[in-house]
Amino acid sequence: MKKILLIFLSSIHLFASLNDVTSFDADFIQKITDDKNKVLVYKGHIVASKPQNAFWKYITPIEKNVYITRFQITIVEPEIEQVIIRKVSSDFDFFKMMKNAKKIKENLYKAHYKDTIFIISTKNSIINSISYLDEFENKVKITFSNQKQNLHINKEIYRAKIPLDYDIVRD
Repeated sequence: MKKILLIFLSSIHLFASLNDVTSFDADFIQKITDDKNKVLVYKGHIVASKPQNAFWKYITPIEKNVYITRFQITIVEPEIEQVIIRKVSSDFDFFKMMKNAKKIKENLYKAHYKDTIFIISTKNSIINSISYLDEFENKVKITFSNQKQNLHINKEIYRAKIPLDYDIVRD
């Protein structure tokens, strides 16, 4: 799950407006479909900005806050009162990957990251959705709404809020 979240971040962060984006703010619906066509649906909000910052707020089906900075991902899970902290490789540059996206037709782009191919749909240079197969061969589609880009983002949003009584797991 942690790897999936990191890939989600890379793809969102990556293509908000293909070359000139400095920040991205949107609501999202994330659908994960397995090989038996069982669909898991998550809803929430994302805020991301250069160089490699993101805050994912999952609202349904469970509450979860994911904070990603250049070197660390922190997942705060209120329902189980747990926090997972993991180091992130410093060479993971989402915006650099964005520059490598290739237009395959009007409003549709393809990007490669490691062994994953992302298909990015845009409208008026704003990302609408991202689709890909995850490492378990699940089909993942993230659809965005209420998108805003290139806004000033207060960097404090990327600082994890960890209640003192939560268990902390370092990975």
